[in-house]
Amino acid sequence: MTQQPRSSTSTSTSTSTSTSTSGPTSVKGTGAPAATSSSAPPYPPLAEPRPMAEHRVWPRTFHDRLTAPLPGLKAVARFAREGAVRPGPEGLADIPRLPYAPGPLPRVDARTVAVTWAGHASWVVRIGGLTVLTDPVWSRRILGTPARVTPVGVPWSALPGVDAVVISHNHYDHLDAPTLRRLPRDTPVFAPAGLGRWFHRRRFTRVTELDWWEAAELDGVRFDFVPAHHWSKRTLTDTCRTLWGGWVLTDADGRRVYFAGDTGYGHWFARIGRRHPGIDLALLPIGAYDPRWWLRDVHCDPEEAVRAAQDVGARRMAPMHWGTFVLSAEPVMEPLTRVRAAWQRAGLPREHLWDLPVGASRLLE
Repeated sequence: MTQQPRSSTSTSTSTSTSTSTSGPTSVKGTGAPAATSSSAPPYPPLAEPRPMAEHRVWPRTFHDRLTAPLPGLKAVARFAREGAVRPGPEGLADIPRLPYAPGPLPRVDARTVAVTWAGHASWVVRIGGLTVLTDPVWSRRILGTPARVTPVGVPWSALPGVDAVVISHNHYDHLDAPTLRRLPRDTPVFAPAGLGRWFHRRRFTRVTELDWWEAAELDGVRFDFVPAHHWSKRTLTDTCRTLWGGWVLTDADGRRVYFAGDTGYGHWFARIGRRHPGIDLALLPIGAYDPRWWLRDVHCDPEEAVRAAQDVGARRMAPMHWGTFVLSAEPVMEPLTRVRAAWQRAGLPREHLWDLPVGASRLLE
């Protein structure tokens, strides 16, 4: 949600991620897709699912997982001096043009995979007979940010029973307490390492915390937690005390949906593709990227998002993290314009870019 100056530093020293350096990676800037297919075996092999809601003890900090240093005093001073955190009047003029087309949720069965964009990083994912919410934010306003510029695409009252929630990290635009309070406290929650305490304090009883490359299973659907180029912070004293990442959801037929959460571009995408070959759909962030020097380590721009989709070997991409909250300085319609142009330049089939309006749905065929 906020951000970091550019750095070439890359660290990941924990035991659970030590195998992630194995195998080839994509070359940054080439846009070359990773060599993955649905028939390729995962490399390294996927971990066995862990027990649901098990009690675990985590490190005090996850600073070793950062792929760029947090901003220093010089960067903060430059950001304060330049002060470009919102678009100017011309950049905001297109707010009425932001795509918003809510419709009824599609009918599904246990063999159907469908996604509906509620806005920002919030999706209603129907997979393996489950209804899964990603980073659910149904609030009109989040801390430190102007009110949303498009309404929520799915009324809360229109949701079917929620079978699970996945959380990418603890920034306020991804972990929204007022929204989560609407859920029954026995709703299964899949969360990054260290974030279970936050949910337990709010009396959630089925919280499964995972480290990178770990997984759990619910009713035949596998939930794998994968790395992201980001960070975590919710208060003045908890920087990087909890982990951050994305999720790969796999049904019993092997269909995969990758929810990237919040991330910059980097080496993790190719490695995710090697471990999870044949991703059918990648939900990737394309907004909140300007000023670039401040945000590039933690937020993909549209061109990087297209490259990331290629790196993970995804057959389709659905853009997110734009057109809902004004978090940075780019014009509000620019992410959509740029991602469409980047997709075309990459020579990818137009029908595989699911650039949905807020509230719209699409089914995997």
